Amino acid sequence: MNVKRTLSGFLATALLCWLFWLLITGQVTAIFRGEASLEVLTAGVVVSLAVSWFSSRFFIHSRAFHLFRPDRLVNLLVYCFFIFPVELVKANIDVAKRALSPKLPVNPGIVRVPVDLEGEYAQAMLANSITLTPGTITMDIVECEGQTLYYIHWIDVQSTDPAEAGEQIKGTLERAVRRIWK
Repeated sequence: MNVKRTLSGFLATALLCWLFWLLITGQVTAIFRGEASLEVLTAGVVVSLAVSWFSSRFFIHSRAFHLFRPDRLVNLLVYCFFIFPVELVKANIDVAKRALSPKLPVNPGIVRVPVDLEGEYAQAMLANSITLTPGTITMDIVECEGQTLYYIHWIDVQSTDPAEAGEQIKGTLERAVRRIWK
């Protein structure tokens, strides 16, 4: 992958790294208490700029400040704290029932699911969300005749119809991801 480094990608990566630095060093709470360490904050800026210099062209290479709009940020937070956790709990309960009750059907298989998302970030977010929910694994993403298709291993194939299987697997996830990356 030969992607050029852009100033916006560099700055967005540095900002993201610095925010992560604040979280792992405990400076977020220190800032609110008025006890932030200038040395730790400065070290965070230096380390974040250095990391960004080496990684920004691989990490964020297009639409660098896309999520900095308030509506998109709110949609991301709703997804991360409400929509995805609900889907995760439902999938965990389903898999736990199947593991604890041998009479429940398990019909594993691979299904092809059409996806209507534009952009690498949106497609990666949905694929990772599907994989993180127990009972499904996104195995491949392919472009075929202008359509994006996911090949998903599903613990209990209830339908081989791509649209129906997609609705059962993706559920509300695809709509929520589309709102974030529109």
